[in-house]
Amino acid sequence: MLLHVIARGKIARSPEAELVARYEKRLTWPVKLTELPETGGKIPDPQAPLKTVLLDERGKTMSSEEFAALLGRWRDDGIREARFVLGAADGHSREERAEADLLLAFGPATWPHLLARAMLMEQLYRASTILAGHPYHRS
Repeated sequence: MLLHVIARGKIARSPEAELVARYEKRLTWPVKLTELPETGGKIPDPQAPLKTVLLDERGKTMSSEEFAALLGRWRDDGIREARFVLGAADGHSREERAEADLLLAFGPATWPHLLARAMLMEQLYRASTILAGHPYHRS
């Protein structure tokens, strides 16, 4: 299953970009990173069937184990692409939230966009290690 992270704004050279790159290299699952301008831009056509996850402060909080189990179910059910979308500064529209398969929050706090991207990549890596029985999660 392709893990496709779609984010508004450029990460450029930053400590957060280094973290994103570190987890991208560690992931054994296929991963694609798409950056879009703050407004507009074209999201690549999906690989169907797909699931769409919006990172949203009003979303559901999940433990790492719950998140891994969800990704494992999607993978086992034949989902070809899981899209994780980080919105612009104003978040996602009501329509985008209504169409998403999951609204995911990293707790009740609002996180800086670049840090949220790095946190997402770490959680994707952690989920893959949980599913593989790798000791990273227990360290």
